[in-house]
Amino acid sequence: MDLQTLWFWIVAALFVGYFVLDGFDFGVGMSLPFLGKDDVSRRHVINTIGPVWDLNETWVIVAGACLFASFPEWYASLFSGFYLALLLILLALILRGVSFEYRHQRDSAKWKRGFDTMIVVGSAVPALLWGVAFANIVQGVPLDADHNFTGTLFTLLNPYALLGGLTTLLLFFTHGVTFVALKTDGELRTNAQKLATRAGLISIVVAAAFLVWTVIAHFSIAGLVLSAAAAVALIASVVMNLRGREGWAFAFGAATIALAVIALFASLFPNVLPSTIDPATNSLTIENASSSPYTLQIMSWAALVFLPLVLLYQGWTYWVFRKRVTRASIEAAAAH
Repeated sequence: MDLQTLWFWIVAALFVGYFVLDGFDFGVGMSLPFLGKDDVSRRHVINTIGPVWDLNETWVIVAGACLFASFPEWYASLFSGFYLALLLILLALILRGVSFEYRHQRDSAKWKRGFDTMIVVGSAVPALLWGVAFANIVQGVPLDADHNFTGTLFTLLNPYALLGGLTTLLLFFTHGVTFVALKTDGELRTNAQKLATRAGLISIVVAAAFLVWTVIAHFSIAGLVLSAAAAVALIASVVMNLRGREGWAFAFGAATIALAVIALFASLFPNVLPSTIDPATNSLTIENASSSPYTLQIMSWAALVFLPLVLLYQGWTYWVFRKRVTRASIEAAAAH
């Protein structure tokens, strides 16, 4: 495997990590109106991701930095063409992060409701727009001979991309609610299990439609196999949730997202951003969008050293905070 191909798949792996990890953060945030019946239950929901949400979010920074260093032409065309959509994602992430830190700073119901609303919006907007963005990357966008995006925001909001956005929104929502069931106890756990089942069934239908459309429009053997595996994993997640096996349900949900993202990259390869104007000459590929071999070589050695350390640290963090968050602990904290 040459370095250009290697770094294409490293970038893919980083986005897999981001969508799996920050994906359930988004789902937890979006679940507040459904599971947060009172302030204690809302705090209960939020505290499930309290120790890890900011660490999960850093994956997108690493993915973006690696994309910039390994495929600068891809990065330039993508971030200039998708500028408004990515700006909305950034603003939503800022709102969400601020809300997590400030909602408990005043003992005011109105104050907390305002920040809770921002958590929901700040979770739903990225969950939708990341799907829209990646669906457009796979489908292709209008690129001229200089690899400049010639469309508008409305060009990106086409039926295929919107279906992709709805798919990621539902998958992340289901993934997050499953995580709430895994990390809580009592009535909240029961309600989360029920909600995860309902959301999972809807996700199966929508995700199946999107993956079938992807396979038909951008057929590849690898994409077909991975899409089928993602569908099986999603069904398995719903079945495990019905049986009260939240750990397995969460693991299969993570596998669903991972396989779906890899399927999109497999359908894209060897392109990185196809052009709908003149696909033969205007499209960006791993060859014409990548950095020099020397740059990729240096990055490969750096990744070999630091990526295992990052994974070990993240694994250790989850191990430390592996226990369930109980309602009794939330009520005791509120009393003080």
